[in-house]
Amino acid sequence: MTGIGRSSDGLDNRRKRLLFRCWHRGTREMDLIIGRFADAHLGLLTEAEADELERLIELPDVDLYAAITGAAPIAPRFAGGVFEKIRAFRVARE
Repeated sequence: MTGIGRSSDGLDNRRKRLLFRCWHRGTREMDLIIGRFADAHLGLLTEAEADELERLIELPDVDLYAAITGAAPIAPRFAGGVFEKIRAFRVARE
């Protein structure tokens, strides 16, 4: 996969920006994890969940990757909700 798999057609401007940011994280591993999650779920997220995703993608790649893979804990303020959806999505794809 070379990048975004979902078209931004039908997404509002906020979700279009989020889709782009999810696919342009900085490390290829995180592009694939977060980008694929965004492809599959971005159009279905509530506004509150989109807020959570925006906060999550502000974390450094190394910290977020470690938390998603279970190598390190995630800060309590990020636990639950969208973070758990990303983890479950990642596991389901393996």
